[in-house]
Amino acid sequence: MLKPYSIQAQSPLPYPAELSWLLSLYLKVKVVIMSESQTGNGAHTVQSHGKELAREHMHDWLVLLLLVSLELFLNLIEPFHRYVGEEMMTDMKYPFYQKDTIPMYAVPLYVGVLPCMVFLMYYMRRRDVYDLHHAVLGLFYSVLITAVITDSIKDATGRPRPNFFYRCFPDGRAEFGEDGDVKCHGDKMIIKEGYKSFPSGHTSWSFAGLGFLSWYLCGKLRAFDNKGHAANLCIVVSPYLFAALVGVSRVDDYWHHWTDVFTGAIIGTVVAAFCYLQFFPFPNHENGWAPHAFFAMMERERSREAANAHHDLEA
Repeated sequence: MLKPYSIQAQSPLPYPAELSWLLSLYLKVKVVIMSESQTGNGAHTVQSHGKELAREHMHDWLVLLLLVSLELFLNLIEPFHRYVGEEMMTDMKYPFYQKDTIPMYAVPLYVGVLPCMVFLMYYMRRRDVYDLHHAVLGLFYSVLITAVITDSIKDATGRPRPNFFYRCFPDGRAEFGEDGDVKCHGDKMIIKEGYKSFPSGHTSWSFAGLGFLSWYLCGKLRAFDNKGHAANLCIVVSPYLFAALVGVSRVDDYWHHWTDVFTGAIIGTVVAAFCYLQFFPFPNHENGWAPHAFFAMMERERSREAANAHHDLEA
């Protein structure tokens, strides 16, 4: 055990306990605000921290599987068939185009695959598995929560699409029952989809996935660093522009009313914001470039360093 330093007039030195306390305080404060360069690259890869991270968030991935199951169930059940009288058909006689401008199979590509490619490119540069994991997890939560909300409202509302007339009566011959409601004689699956106008799924999914990507780019590009770089802002806004154009295409294809698209955009935008902020700080924050879990892990490592330093001083 080392003896305490003697206090001399010319070169006073702190006692080991005081030195240890100051070192511990410094290491804890240091992690509060860090630049990207201060944390280094390649220290937290899939190989070194991937398994630990997967175990820690196992329940989050299980909840995602539950959301997937719920989404499949919502697409299998029959939506509410809203009453549609003859006089109500006036706004539902738009042409029925089987082919969409943006087909359904393309939605997962630009909503899921494209953002994940961006996340992977950032990982290849920085080798931060915490950023990669939480970006992918947050994106999936954003899209799936939005999908469940959207399809739940679709099934419960049962609003007919603008092209409902030709879904219901492909030959153009309308039939109505004694109560005045429609008696459709078209394809059952096409009729079923005809009752799912509100809100727009294409639009809500687009704003959920691309909106999350926009938040992510905002943090990485320091779009709100008070330096006035408008180019970064243009890059950040571009995903929202694409999502908005997807919504416009749904109106142009006569698959949705404008109110369906507007509501879908709100749902996707709000959910994307909540899911991003669940895993990342606000983009304008000093630590907005990395997820919350990264700084929590760095604080744990600093605490271990402080504990080891304290132990070495006492040895």
